[in-house]
Amino acid sequence: MRRIVLAVAVLAALGAVPAAGGVDASHAQKRLKQGKVRLKSFGSCAALVRYGRANVRRGPGALPPTPSPPVFMPLRRVNPGAETLMDAPGAAPPAAEDGTSGTNVQEAGVDEPDVVKTAGSRIFAIGGGRLHAVHPDGPRLLGSLDLEGYGHELLLRGDRLLAISHDAMAGGPPSGGDTRLAEPFVVDQGVTVLTEIDVSKPAEMRVVRTERIRGTHVSSRLTGRTARVVVWTRPRAVFEPVLRPAVRGWLPRRALRRRGVGKPSFRRAAPCRRVFRPAQFSGTDVLTVLTIDLAKGLPAVDSDAIMSGGQVVYASHRSLYVATQDWTPMPPTPMAELPGRSFTTVHRFDTSDPDSTTYRASGKLPGFLLNQFSLSEHDGVLRAATTEEPVWWTGDADVQSQSHVTVLDQRDGALRQIGQVGGLGQGERIFAVRFIGPAGYVVTFRQVDPLYVVDLERPAQPVVRGELKIRGYSAYLHPVGPGLLLGVGQDATDAGAQLGTQLSLFDVSDPGNPRRLHQAAVAGASSQAEFDHHAFLWWAPRDLAVVPLNVFDGGPTLQGGQFFQGAAGFRAQRAAGIAEVGRASHENSPIQRSFVLGGRLFTLSDAGIEANSLDNLAEQGWLAFPAPAPAP
Repeated sequence: MRRIVLAVAVLAALGAVPAAGGVDASHAQKRLKQGKVRLKSFGSCAALVRYGRANVRRGPGALPPTPSPPVFMPLRRVNPGAETLMDAPGAAPPAAEDGTSGTNVQEAGVDEPDVVKTAGSRIFAIGGGRLHAVHPDGPRLLGSLDLEGYGHELLLRGDRLLAISHDAMAGGPPSGGDTRLAEPFVVDQGVTVLTEIDVSKPAEMRVVRTERIRGTHVSSRLTGRTARVVVWTRPRAVFEPVLRPAVRGWLPRRALRRRGVGKPSFRRAAPCRRVFRPAQFSGTDVLTVLTIDLAKGLPAVDSDAIMSGGQVVYASHRSLYVATQDWTPMPPTPMAELPGRSFTTVHRFDTSDPDSTTYRASGKLPGFLLNQFSLSEHDGVLRAATTEEPVWWTGDADVQSQSHVTVLDQRDGALRQIGQVGGLGQGERIFAVRFIGPAGYVVTFRQVDPLYVVDLERPAQPVVRGELKIRGYSAYLHPVGPGLLLGVGQDATDAGAQLGTQLSLFDVSDPGNPRRLHQAAVAGASSQAEFDHHAFLWWAPRDLAVVPLNVFDGGPTLQGGQFFQGAAGFRAQRAAGIAEVGRASHENSPIQRSFVLGGRLFTLSDAGIEANSLDNLAEQGWLAFPAPAPAP
């Protein structure tokens, strides 16, 4: 039977006592050497170029993330809320729900980029690659603005909006760009485009400045007035030997353009003295952290760079963490010694100064991180949940995967391990993580494993308090009340075959007896909320969860025998259980987001914005986004 593993770890302070079932001794031959993790500054451009030229043949590093526009399947519009899975309990009193949901973020007060942002009675949303300003009354359109690139995400502060997008460069320079930013099409990585927009007059939104940098946007965060944007670039010198003696071959450049004012001005992604490298070679890719004061706008007021990749970004109120899986070289010969373990390196930047970002320390973790929820800072320490698997070419069937919860503390310029519990999910990998205060929740899934409850209240004596065995898994966990977690994932057979979207309500108030109180499933369905937490809405005044839903099954859950693509609302309560209360759909366009503004529910797609009932998601108003103007 395939089973889910939900590990609850109380992490106020952690010790270094290993759990039973840890890594085999022969597999642990490579130990963490914390003192050799701290980054080193190049100090000069000449030193940076020498390092790049000396190491270029060793390889650029792991593959960077590749952005791509979403691909949707247009389907017929169906009657919203026409069918439910089960009867819903009564609605909460409307007087308690006059508020706004905002973006679903990991840390309260640390905003994340998304396709929709709200401010007062204004909605700013991306639809069809354009920015739309919408008034919730109706809803009605206030104005629209064409933007460069695709894959747009938004950060908003006051009347300044920062749009982050990607622009392809294959076949020549980007639109509105400069040939000095271009590279051969075979290695095209595109350009990250930062667009500063004045939205003080929604009917007359205007682009103030744009800043472009070669590379892929990894992630961003906004704390107060300061945005920090992380970009991964593969240097041109890797593929163009003629550029290897030049700084521009190794460091990307930023191009700033003031709308309607001459040609763009160029500068390096970061000063050479603010470029760091790991003590151990980690590829020649460049990770840039841009610090942007949204009160002043572009360009970035500070920039730092690391000659290393970056896959996971997490931020607290005072720190920015960037993690990357360590570079592992191929063995030089078939008979060479094979690497025993894989590790992830985490770099901490101090973000307490709104005008700068300062590198502080680095540390190593066994295995790999799932996503940003695998990291959490609490009471000055970093908690991390990782899965460790054998390096793929070892072929060692006796070594199984397992997961760890590790605690790192900054000491003497390094993030040093002060506690760890391992042996979670033998033979499985992590599917979801959530840290809440002094507790951590980890879901693993693959074959057979119990649900571990790990008590780490006493750092030197970790104790397994209990186990729970259930089918399926949760891919996203959300706190919905004291001792309650709502999981969104997949139901599964005893053999592990996925059956459809599943919501599970867990009672974790007693670490020794975790229970799944209720479960609801939609056969043949999947949900974007399983892999994108921004697509999940929890509206506490109504105990209401809203998730995008795609149903591709011929069963009785389909409306009129047609495929369904839209959103579904579920009431989740400790006593009453989980009940589907209704569905919404947009014509020819899947719903990407749902949010509450002024006590009203709205759903967003590329086609438009719809006002929906909080009772049953029935349509109450519809705004179709205008089609973009044809190219001249």
